[in-house]
Amino acid sequence: MTLIEIVIVITLLAILTGVGIVAMNPAGQLAGSRNSRRTLDLQTIMNGIRANIAEQMGQTFSCGAGAIPTSTKRMAVGAGNYDIASCLVPAYLLSLPFDPSTSSAHYASNTDYDTGYYVVQSSSTGQITLTAPAAELKRTISITR
Repeated sequence: MTLIEIVIVITLLAILTGVGIVAMNPAGQLAGSRNSRRTLDLQTIMNGIRANIAEQMGQTFSCGAGAIPTSTKRMAVGAGNYDIASCLVPAYLLSLPFDPSTSSAHYASNTDYDTGYYVVQSSSTGQITLTAPAAELKRTISITR
């Protein structure tokens, strides 16, 4: 083999590797998987809410924190938030899911958590909407039931 042939082979390998990395888009794949987790988290929380409503044999959510707010509130501990954890954990959920990339999102206990997700109940229809505001890839992730 000559030096020119070796340089051509190395150049072709570099080009193919570059095209492969761009085609796989690892950052986009990771963002997509985080969005999938957000969707599953919202479904899990909604299932807990629906189980609570079903147990009450009515159309209302029973919670020590009061009814689900009619203005959008973050599901977290603290002023201005809606403290939903004690209404769902451990009766309906083992732990409260939280956003995978929001820096403040965590769940340590029912008195120390921040889901990074929001909840609101329509005053006219009674429908409950959960949203994940930190969704990536220009997606809007919400569930309404």
